Amino acid sequence: MKLYPLKFSPIYSYRIWGGNKLKTVLNKKYNQNSIGESWEISDVEDNETLVVNGDLKGTSLKGLIKQFKSDFVGKSVYETFGNDFPLLIKFIDAKTPLSIQVHPSNELAKKRHNSFGKNEMWYVMEAEENAELIVGFSNKVEKEGYQAHLNDGTLTEILSIEKVVKGDTYYIPTGRVHAIGAGVLLAEIQQTSNITYRIYDYDRVDKKTGKKRELHTDLAMDAIDFNHYKGYKTEYSIADNVSNKLVHSPYFKTNIIKVSKEITKDYSKIDSFVIYMCVEGAFEVEFDNKLYDLKIGETLLIPSVIKQLRIIGTDAKFLEIHL
Repeated sequence: MKLYPLKFSPIYSYRIWGGNKLKTVLNKKYNQNSIGESWEISDVEDNETLVVNGDLKGTSLKGLIKQFKSDFVGKSVYETFGNDFPLLIKFIDAKTPLSIQVHPSNELAKKRHNSFGKNEMWYVMEAEENAELIVGFSNKVEKEGYQAHLNDGTLTEILSIEKVVKGDTYYIPTGRVHAIGAGVLLAEIQQTSNITYRIYDYDRVDKKTGKKRELHTDLAMDAIDFNHYKGYKTEYSIADNVSNKLVHSPYFKTNIIKVSKEITKDYSKIDSFVIYMCVEGAFEVEFDNKLYDLKIGETLLIPSVIKQLRIIGTDAKFLEIHL
């Protein structure tokens, strides 16, 4: 069987902070309330997304890797990760703020949870007026000072809180304290991991459970990077019809492409699958004389064996992700 560009059926997740923009802005189809996350491409256990188009319909990522190996993910990716797919791709809608949290490093996550760490990035697709993100500390902090602020409910006084607008991009390495604020809709690219340490959750009660959510303050203490860094936001420029660098990390590389005409893409030098996340407008991908349409809020996976394709559109933006 021949590989082709693949679409997956998203998994929608209730969140205490979720809104309805995944439905109203990204045209997702679901009936539940307070859906905060759309897991677009996932190999997380019990949350595996399945192919929805073509002959491979119903196949999971693990099934694809087992069947096609390096043709699907790339030779170096297969040698490194085996049958595990290395990335988790999401859209997130925060009606109210997420908990202030941190993710463990690869080493800590492996030791404690037998999991990958969770390095991730955000691309802001929509932000209401005065919407904010929390990213890192505003100054260098000692553990004792951090603990004191945590104890007396003044943690936000030592955190870097930034106003955001559409197009803002942030890389969130493991160890960096962070939170998505109210009124933010974003695309998230991360390692395949579901490990999050909640530090502070505004003392709110989940209507579904009638309880406050669990905090992980002790586990977080060993995971936090207490240093201050200058400039948390990713600076980038964007030219039409080319791959513009957003975030290139050891765990994934993300570019942004602004489409204003037909583009020919050549992936002969990339030993990896490629993922497209449409963040604005709509366009088509042509491969093997077939067209695959992609609208805002939709995702497409290009198997590694596909090295040549065309992008057809006049007014769209999409993220281009690979290892």
